[in-house]
Amino acid sequence: MIKHFTSSVFVSGLVDGVWSLELIEHPRLRRWMIPGGHVELGESQVDAALREVEEETGRRVRLVRPPGPAVPPAFPRTALTMPWWMTEQPVPPDAHYGDRHVHVDHQYVGLIADPDEVTQKPEHLFRRVGLEELDGLAMFADTRLLAAGLFAVVPMLGAGDFDAASILTSLAGDGQS
Repeated sequence: MIKHFTSSVFVSGLVDGVWSLELIEHPRLRRWMIPGGHVELGESQVDAALREVEEETGRRVRLVRPPGPAVPPAFPRTALTMPWWMTEQPVPPDAHYGDRHVHVDHQYVGLIADPDEVTQKPEHLFRRVGLEELDGLAMFADTRLLAAGLFAVVPMLGAGDFDAASILTSLAGDGQS
């Protein structure tokens, strides 16, 4: 089966002292999803992630690297932010390909500095949700599972705390911490 590279971003922001997740309403799938889409010719997965967030939500994000060793400062090549997860998902025909195919999705975590700053008109309806709202939304189960785990982790990321052990322990939990 044909495979297409995609990028998506779990976008979080601090609103009134509470961390939230920004979701878009996908018009064709009628689900709440994280912003994302196909990697276009000439783009890296990172480029696509940043572009898709801005197109779909009107916001700019700062991608946050996942726990693990960083590239050394003297590394002679451009280091790109690694995705937190990479998944394969069979999908129905879409605007990019008229047959069933597989999305190889690079899933990032991104933080927005100012949740009210909009750089362009968003393509999709979006909303901010808290952990307690996830179960009541029409979303895919895999997105809900990863989002729930991130609610325990995002405050550490927002504070610049990259203690990998704490982050990995939180992600391995049930997402309710």
